[in-house]
Amino acid sequence: ALLESSHVLAIRGQVLPSTLRDVTLVGELVDEAERVNQVKGESQITLKPGTIRRVYLEPEDAPAYPGAVRAILDADLIVLGPGSLYTSLLPNLLVRDLAEAIRVSRAPKVYVCNTATQPGETEGYSVFDHLTAIERHTWPGLFPVTLANSHQQGRLLPGLDWVTLDSPPDDARQLILTDLADVEHPWRHDSEKLAEALLDFADVAQMSAPEDEGL
Repeated sequence: ALLESSHVLAIRGQVLPSTLRDVTLVGELVDEAERVNQVKGESQITLKPGTIRRVYLEPEDAPAYPGAVRAILDADLIVLGPGSLYTSLLPNLLVRDLAEAIRVSRAPKVYVCNTATQPGETEGYSVFDHLTAIERHTWPGLFPVTLANSHQQGRLLPGLDWVTLDSPPDDARQLILTDLADVEHPWRHDSEKLAEALLDFADVAQMSAPEDEGL
């Protein structure tokens, strides 16, 4: 289905599934009474009241799609995001073999943080809160570099707030701040600004890589 839809939409590049197994995303939400409730289904998680504590897949041992693993291991640059943290990005990393492929890859890895928070998912989150959630579900340092928007100007949609800009607590993680916001829709990324920032990052990473590694 992905192959056929890619042809119809004339997609440049490839869209690969994380797994071919039929999986369900489950969220653990903590309500005001500190009770933990399980909510099944991507679209339902953000609709239910409570704070997301973690998400996981059922079944949890879904095998990764081999083509996606190969693409990651062959990649010159691995980029996570932008997108909904708990319902779009993390589900892919919950496929263990896929996350392991990212971990062992020697390519530069960068996480692109959202410009604004998302209702029902990341209210009150800072840049580091986003990164902490990723590492809590995977491994510390899986994405050692975070790219975040520094241009927090303009009117956001009701219910949205700017993602608070804060620095990682140690030198093991790098934060790159630059203007990434769309002028007309500042809660979104400007695709050209983001592409330029990622290419600049890739160039710097390539120059700093040991000569025997390459990219």
